[in-house]
Amino acid sequence: MRTRTPAAATALAALLTSAALTAAPAASADSEFRLPSYNMANLIVDDTHRHLFMTSTGSVLVTTFEGKQVKQFNAAGSPGDMILSPDESALYVSDPIAHTVTVYDTATLTQRARWSIGDADQPFSLALVGDRLWFSSTSGLGYFDLTATQPVPVRPDMGELSWTTANLAADPALPGTLLVAGNGKIGLYDVSGAAPVLRSSAELAEGVGAISLASGGATLAAVTGRGHVVEYRLPGLSVTRTLSAPEYARSVAVAPDGTVAATTAYTSNGDDVFVYSRISSRPPVTRDISGRSDPFGDHTIDWSADGGKLYVLAEDDRGTYVRTLTAPRTYPTTLTASAPAKATRAKPLTVKGTVKSALALPKGTPLKVVRTDLESPSGKTLSAKSLGTGGAFSFTDTPPAGGKVTYKISYAGDADHPAAGAARSVEVSRATPTLKLNNNKKVYAYGADVKFTAHLGSTYKNRTVELWADPYGGDKPNKLVKKAKVNSKGDLTATVDMTRDTTLTAKFTGDSRYAATSVKVTAYAKAKVSLSLSNQYRTGRIGSHTYAYFHKNKDAHTTTTMNYYKGRKQRLDLEIYYNGKWYDGASEYFKLATNGKSLVNLGNPGEAGVKARVRAAYVNNGSGDNVNSTAYSPWKYLYFTK
Repeated sequence: MRTRTPAAATALAALLTSAALTAAPAASADSEFRLPSYNMANLIVDDTHRHLFMTSTGSVLVTTFEGKQVKQFNAAGSPGDMILSPDESALYVSDPIAHTVTVYDTATLTQRARWSIGDADQPFSLALVGDRLWFSSTSGLGYFDLTATQPVPVRPDMGELSWTTANLAADPALPGTLLVAGNGKIGLYDVSGAAPVLRSSAELAEGVGAISLASGGATLAAVTGRGHVVEYRLPGLSVTRTLSAPEYARSVAVAPDGTVAATTAYTSNGDDVFVYSRISSRPPVTRDISGRSDPFGDHTIDWSADGGKLYVLAEDDRGTYVRTLTAPRTYPTTLTASAPAKATRAKPLTVKGTVKSALALPKGTPLKVVRTDLESPSGKTLSAKSLGTGGAFSFTDTPPAGGKVTYKISYAGDADHPAAGAARSVEVSRATPTLKLNNNKKVYAYGADVKFTAHLGSTYKNRTVELWADPYGGDKPNKLVKKAKVNSKGDLTATVDMTRDTTLTAKFTGDSRYAATSVKVTAYAKAKVSLSLSNQYRTGRIGSHTYAYFHKNKDAHTTTTMNYYKGRKQRLDLEIYYNGKWYDGASEYFKLATNGKSLVNLGNPGEAGVKARVRAAYVNNGSGDNVNSTAYSPWKYLYFTK
């Protein structure tokens, strides 16, 4: 059985709200879950049922190791100390406000019994010695005989030493033994007989606060009034060592192997959990779990039955939480690395860094370095690297490939240190190859099949080029026309049907020695425009042109046909022939139907002998879009007669 007693400052806790517990994601190998209120106090681990017990004003809270709320016992007053029976079948809770000690069944999570110590007295700390449940109180020590049908408090004579609100501890490995700490002293009693017998004692000028007895009864750790931790060997209460840190210890717990854990209310560097190895020459393992140099409230701690995990009840500016340290004896280890931001391919570069830990790693500790680049995307392990003096390391490497080169440095860890690693990326230079594409700014007839040829200069391994065509207008996507290796001349040719102005892009995605590059050209496609006349009575030649003949009072009709685009308009240009010259008559835009046609009535002049001509045009931007290049239909000639 693990036995530890709380500091007086944490005997009472604030009211626990009825909100549900919420599990928080773990930031590392440790885990954490949040509690719904501030100022929770006390923590005890029930490994048999995988439960945690905590106290607050008016209740005892039961959760799983993962933070799920299982039960909340309502107390008559305000629970103080808690202990488990050696077989973890019963939980004993003192309540100084209600003047009682309550027994709970840990399997069924129900109350077994509640015993009063008298309305004029307040129970404080608890300890189980055989069939007696001992308690300390404001008026001294007492016990309940658990074999009695109706246990009542018994007040034995403790001899020459007096104890009030003392801390108690006991362990089955020390049968008949009760440890008492308070009033600046520690006493070891033989309580197997009718009257307690003081076997040994020790005094602490600084006073005594929380104490913890290791499972197995070999080691006792006590927090002094000035916040130091003193370790005793039993049964003689000889001091084995004084642990100067933490600076203001509040709670303490000893693992079965004698490892001492303590927490602090303040440290200059922010660490608030300290774990002391049995090897005295080693520094403590420290953790900063609250992120503050002055953690809120007092931390309460307890070990798992096998001593493999350490549970910490703590508080920060976001509330109360339980942190489970899964490897409490390992020294936090940090690996940092630096490398140049840029480097030249095939030239040496230097990567350096440090591996730091409170328990320093020796010179020669092996490191693993993996280089990832375009040549080795899955990573290549470099030759063996190791730490130099002071945890520093440095190595040079000549990157064979350009582009992003990443060095992953890792330390595998050992029994005292977790694994650690870091990665640094270097942008290594690559040559830019020559890439050309023809037909820039050339204009083609609508529907022309145009061959575009990309030419790629020298590269390392990659000889593939992509040709993309992006037609003007928002309704057609950029499309891959061809992707293939260039021929022996470095050329790649693809044919594009030019129905719109089009941006052509040739792309080279790069390789380990040559950078990616691209080149763009724009080729233009004229609109497809035609014009026809109707309502004429005949056609005939006049000079070098063919005319459509219309009666002077008969309207002339035109039909324009054009490749359609949403919102597109055609422009009609009309000219009149007078005294041997053509003169501008009118120009006007007319909307195209969705079938690409536009019918226009030109009307009639009302007199004979009039010559005119008309044409249709698509005008880039003027016709409502810029998808094609400007194009005109041939002129159509009109002659009005009687």
